[in-house]
Amino acid sequence: MRQWLLRVWVLCWLILVWMLLWGSVSAANALSGLAVALVITVLLPLPPVPIEGKLHPLSLLRLTVQVAYYLVLSSVQVAWLAIKPGPPPRTAVLRAHLALKSDLVLALAVNVINLIPGSIVLEIDQTRRMVYVHVIDVGSDRSVNRFYHQIGEVERLMIASFERESDWKASPERDRA
Repeated sequence: MRQWLLRVWVLCWLILVWMLLWGSVSAANALSGLAVALVITVLLPLPPVPIEGKLHPLSLLRLTVQVAYYLVLSSVQVAWLAIKPGPPPRTAVLRAHLALKSDLVLALAVNVINLIPGSIVLEIDQTRRMVYVHVIDVGSDRSVNRFYHQIGEVERLMIASFERESDWKASPERDRA
């Protein structure tokens, strides 16, 4: 039943995206969107993504608020770096370890890190759970520590939102890989 509902949700989502691309809601757009959605889901199926944890809505809300705060704070910091007089800020590639078990949650964490202005993930070492991030303004120990604090906070909130130890159950697909 869950698989069927998920497929229906994906079809509805793809139809909505199709109508948004065309810019109007009509029966013709809905039918052509359904046709395109069926072609995509039947002929070009994505591999199943193992769901190994449980969603905790309050922790997800805390994660969302924290990421929004980091977005605003980092945007102000990057804007200040752009207009302040003096030499350009020092940049570096920093390595951080993320203790996330699920590949899906790791991908979500990398996307969150990429959303924070002033940092972009350059490489992911999936087996060792290491990310290499290009960071703007690493001219002081305080700046570097702020980056590691942000990464640690994102990691902690991701675990609280999706990977609590009490709810963790490894997917059967993990054993086959």
